Amino acid sequence: MYARSTTVLGDPKAIDDGVAFLRDNVMPALDRTEGCLGLSMLADRESGRCIASTAWTSEAAMHATAQLLLPTRGRFALALGGEHPDVHEWEIACVCREHPAGDGAAAQVTWARIQPNHLKDLLDAYRVNLMPRLCELPGFCSLSMMVDRRNGRTVSVTCFEDREILGRSRKHARSLREQFAQAMGARIVDVAEMDLVLAHLGVPQTV
Repeated sequence: MYARSTTVLGDPKAIDDGVAFLRDNVMPALDRTEGCLGLSMLADRESGRCIASTAWTSEAAMHATAQLLLPTRGRFALALGGEHPDVHEWEIACVCREHPAGDGAAAQVTWARIQPNHLKDLLDAYRVNLMPRLCELPGFCSLSMMVDRRNGRTVSVTCFEDREILGRSRKHARSLREQFAQAMGARIVDVAEMDLVLAHLGVPQTV
C-alpha cells in the first residue's frame, strides 16, 4: 500500500476551513476513486502546519491520480491560508491498530533518515522491537510507519486517545524512538505533536 502526503504551513485560525474543504470537496470524490483507501488530516493548531494524506492500494493507483488531484492540493493550501504545498509519496510499511481513533485524538509524528541500504534492517527491527513497545503505551490507538526507500526517509505516526494521554506518554515514547534510532544508525530529523482532525482512512493492519 502507498500514501501521498501534502503538507501546508497555513494560518492556525483557518485549520477548520481546511478540514471542511477536504470533507466536503475531496472525500466524496476519493470515495469514488478506484484504489483509494481514504484520507486523513493532522494539524498543529499552534504553528498552522497541516498534513493531509491519501492512502492507495498500489503505487499505480496513486500515480494515476497525481495530475487529477493537482488543482485540489492548491485549493487545499488556499483554504488553509497557505501556499506552496509540499507533496511526498510513501510506501506504507507497517500499520498496527488497537482501536479506531475518536474525536480529540492526537498523534506524535516522527521523521527520520537512514542510509537507503539499511532501511530493510530498520523495518525488520521496528516490527520486532519498537512497535510492540509503542503499542503498549497507555491510551494507544494506532501506529503507522511509512518509508521512502529511494531516499532513506521514514515517518511514523503514533495516535493516542487525546492530547492529555499523549502528554503523559511523551517522554517515554520519545525515549524509545531515540534509543531505537541510535541503535539502528538512523537520525531523527523532526518530531511534532498534532491533532488528528480528520480520520477517514481504511488502511488494513499489516501485523
